[in-house]
Amino acid sequence: MNVNESVENYLETILILSKSHPIVRSVDIAEALGFKKSSVSVAMKNLRQKEHITVTKEGFICLTESGRAIADMIYERHQLLTDWLTRLGVNPQTAAQDACRIEHVISRESFDAIKRHVK
Repeated sequence: MNVNESVENYLETILILSKSHPIVRSVDIAEALGFKKSSVSVAMKNLRQKEHITVTKEGFICLTESGRAIADMIYERHQLLTDWLTRLGVNPQTAAQDACRIEHVISRESFDAIKRHVK
């Protein structure tokens, strides 16, 4: 699963939106990320080509198995790192922002070690 930070962020956003929205559309993603709809449309085309999402004729976006695997991995990292930093005394907003940056660069080995330590 060699993907860049932008792809990870889009997939994680789709996952998060799917938890609170019955359907996910490009406009929802644009609103959530504060991006222009045209930028999101280009990204969705890229994600479709990489087979990380499917898009219905109505414009509803769904994660594929590979897209879901990436989104789940990033979301787990984000949740665990945010919680860990908050428990260390970091302001929750700062913890979430820092976790968002760390989740994309931390190695699997380091994340697994933190996960074992935290749990």
